Amino acid sequence: MTAPLSADDIWRMFAETDRRMKETDQQIKQTGRQMEETDRQMKETDRRLQEITSRWDKQWGEFSNRLGEFVEEMVRPAAVRLFRERGIDVHEVHRDVETERGELEMEIDLLVVNDTDIVAIEVKSKLTQADVDQHIDRLRNFHRGFPHYKGLRVFGAVAAMVLPKEVGRYAYRKGLFVLAQNGDSISVLNDEGFKPVEWVQESE
Repeated sequence: MTAPLSADDIWRMFAETDRRMKETDQQIKQTGRQMEETDRQMKETDRRLQEITSRWDKQWGEFSNRLGEFVEEMVRPAAVRLFRERGIDVHEVHRDVETERGELEMEIDLLVVNDTDIVAIEVKSKLTQADVDQHIDRLRNFHRGFPHYKGLRVFGAVAAMVLPKEVGRYAYRKGLFVLAQNGDSISVLNDEGFKPVEWVQESE
């Protein structure tokens, strides 16, 4: 049989309960302060992310404008002149040509056209081997994406502000014209003995 609680026992129980309630209240307040600090830090992080995003958007916009100016002011007129020097007359020049036919989506940065030939040009700030390979895939599927050019010979070219030598040589070996910025002008790096590849639609 449990002994009855004395007045002192009951008093101690109340005192212990009160102490624990005060500790719990203190812990709740501490947790509240930590949550406020976490919320402040999250807001600060969000503010910084917004600043970084805004700065990135601005820089990307400036970069896009610069690349667009490079295409319009340097590559486009140079392509006309340089291809004419190579015996490829130029009647039309189209920028940012896009097509979507079923699952096939394609964009050509610069399209140089005459009555018999097309040169599809990929333009990059800095050209990589992966860029060359991707452009070759476009060239292989060109007639499927642009069937209204059926019957015209298709050649490929790459142009870049920065062109690593090994990438330029790779593009050359793949049969592409290679255009590179040289000071305030554009040069074709292919020698006189270069034979461009004529790209035809691969069998499906």
